[in-house]
Amino acid sequence: MSKHRVSRRQFLNYTLTGVGGFMAAGMLMPMIRFAIDPVLEAEAGGDFHATKEKVSELTSEPTRVDFKFEQKDAWYTSDVTHTAWVYKDKDGKIVALSPVCKHLGCTVSWNGNKDYPNQFYCPCHGGRYEKTGKNIPGTPPTAPLDTYPTKVKDGFLYLGKPEPNKIVK
Repeated sequence: MSKHRVSRRQFLNYTLTGVGGFMAAGMLMPMIRFAIDPVLEAEAGGDFHATKEKVSELTSEPTRVDFKFEQKDAWYTSDVTHTAWVYKDKDGKIVALSPVCKHLGCTVSWNGNKDYPNQFYCPCHGGRYEKTGKNIPGTPPTAPLDTYPTKVKDGFLYLGKPEPNKIVK
């Protein structure tokens, strides 16, 4: 045993400091975990999402393709549905266009107006696009439709996140 004795005051001081430190750590740990956890979390399975569309069934006529994927926002998980207009160009390359009009975000449709055949048409303000997604001059849209990057796996089409149209020059 030590010859140095601990007074009652020192003992209470050590005890209260230890208990206070333990309580402070208990309160701080969830806050630190909350701040650091998103950085340490592993990425999802990739940026491409599976569709039910078989690549062998695609033609030169744009086809509406709906696809679902699970989206996680913090602790909330939801199923999200997106749409794309997909076709094969004259070289056999797959083209996937976003249906979101660049004017006000309405949804465009292929052959949506009988007066403008073989064009994408936006019913909100009469916006029109060519088959490549290029906006037709004199109509409200000021930019071409976005494109989805495509990937083929096991004969099925996979689509990535929309990006600016690189087909149109």
